Amino acid sequence: MTLHATVDDRPRQGPIADYLETLGLIERLHRLLLDVIKDEFERLGILEVNAVQALLLFNVGENEVTAGELKSRGYYQGSNVSYNLKKLVEAGYMHHERCEIDRRSVRVRLTDKGQVVRDAVAGLFERHAELLEARSVMGFKSSEEVNALLRRVERFWIDQIRYIY
Repeated sequence: MTLHATVDDRPRQGPIADYLETLGLIERLHRLLLDVIKDEFERLGILEVNAVQALLLFNVGENEVTAGELKSRGYYQGSNVSYNLKKLVEAGYMHHERCEIDRRSVRVRLTDKGQVVRDAVAGLFERHAELLEARSVMGFKSSEEVNALLRRVERFWIDQIRYIY
């Protein structure tokens, strides 16, 4: 369910309308990002990895992390990290091993096969960044401004969650 579908009586102007539009854009952009990755992988013939898993592989990159760190470092935003890790390990995209110090903890890293997927996503993002710049859709300065704004919203939301608990 999207914000657009659930807020039918929202104001048509003012700060509330602007905030709701921003929330809707963030939600739609994330969904579109996953569609863009999915389409790229269909073109490349990479069909056993879904867009969420590909983004996870991209975010892990060269790091070796625990499953818990995937969320705390912002590498994975979903709620079913165990499922996706299991699928990626079974398909040979990630290697996992028990931590020597804490046997309950599992550390994961990309295999060579996982690195191929990571490189495909990195290439896609690089091409898009160059096209956005070349077409004057989003330049370096505007990227900095958008990122600064989104970081402020992120900090605001984090603070709101902290106040609840």
